Amino acid sequence: MSTRRRIGGALAATGLALLAVTTPVANARTGDPARGLYSVEGASTAEKRTEVARAGVDVAGSRGGALTVVATPAQAASLRANGFGLKPLGDFDSMLKQRSDRAGTAAVAGDFPPGDEAYHTYAETTAELRKAAKDHGDIATLSSVGKSYEGRELNLLKISDNAGTDETEPEVLFTCNQHAREHLTTEMCLRIVQRFTSGYASDPALKKLVDEHEIFVLPNVNPDGSEYDIAGGEYQGWRKTRKPVPGSGAIGTDPNRNWDYKWSCCGGSSDDPSAADYHGPSAFSEPETKAVAEFVDSRVVGGAQQIKTHIDFHTFSELVLWPYGYTQAETDTGLSAEEAKRFADVGKKMAATNGYTPEQSSDLYVTDGDVNDWAWGKHKILSYTFEMYPKDGGIDGFYPPASVIPEQTARNDKAVDILITEAGAPAPTASPSSKSADGRT
Repeated sequence: MSTRRRIGGALAATGLALLAVTTPVANARTGDPARGLYSVEGASTAEKRTEVARAGVDVAGSRGGALTVVATPAQAASLRANGFGLKPLGDFDSMLKQRSDRAGTAAVAGDFPPGDEAYHTYAETTAELRKAAKDHGDIATLSSVGKSYEGRELNLLKISDNAGTDETEPEVLFTCNQHAREHLTTEMCLRIVQRFTSGYASDPALKKLVDEHEIFVLPNVNPDGSEYDIAGGEYQGWRKTRKPVPGSGAIGTDPNRNWDYKWSCCGGSSDDPSAADYHGPSAFSEPETKAVAEFVDSRVVGGAQQIKTHIDFHTFSELVLWPYGYTQAETDTGLSAEEAKRFADVGKKMAATNGYTPEQSSDLYVTDGDVNDWAWGKHKILSYTFEMYPKDGGIDGFYPPASVIPEQTARNDKAVDILITEAGAPAPTASPSSKSADGRT
């Protein structure tokens, strides 16, 4: 890591204080800011949290009986009309500016705000991947699964003892940064790259994992959105992709509602192009999700999917989540009781190492068209979402100071090792009497 980045990480330590609540710039008619941050009271059940999410708000975090959301005046009014209490926390855009300016020095266009320079831009991430492939050419190869809407490569690093050869070893996939502003996840993928390449020669346990598996790491699923989120050296609070929505003035689709398994099936995403969880005009309308899906499809060799396990990293709330997201049933078509138990057992085992809360995805709230449901529903990949640090925090939750990067990425080392090891484990066999929630085996 460069001297500039080490200095940036040190500067970030000075910004640990929570943001002061700002006074919203009120809408003259409703009294709400253009984009307000609110605590929504009374969302203590999955059904209530799903109702809040269906309002099209941008769900920032969950804690106890409250959800932290970013909402427009219309969305806030809709929630109030449906009986939810909203506690204003501040004007979201003002809070973004305050978060970007907290180091008190001038921003640099194209880089993270002052104090957060230790986070990696897309160009810097690409450089780190190229360096890993160059310095560890015997165990690492760099390729691309395709290009983003704006033409950026979707870089993929493969780590294995014979990285240039397609062997019959079980494969593992790690993906990061589906949601643009979740920059800590890119650092998580870079941590995996650094740990397994640099540690290979000296750590027997890491060497064994590399020698017995093929590990794929994709640090930037949504590079266009991620770069836009730091445009002008200030945070934008951006979540989606950057492809314009046809027939609309809106830009961007939520990539994690754009996968084609149960896409737009169950009220777990929005039909409104302006909503934070807009599912897109069609499944795989976004070149980024389509490219990643085509890569996963390509790993079906001789009729068998080679990728056995997967983690998609997000922030925040400190959760380990597993399918299904589209239904609150523990089992459903294609997910037997034995398979559901394996998801829970492995999820709880990983959560025991990092202190996250393990639960089925729909226990938080219902989603549809997400990557975990697709990976399992189409390919039987044991696929998880990790919602990383912090547990809560509103605006600071999405933009934690760069000083936390080493600790919060290393926090998942043991869980990563568990997932890789699990790739070589035999899948459970359903008993003849085992049925899914709809009565099918």
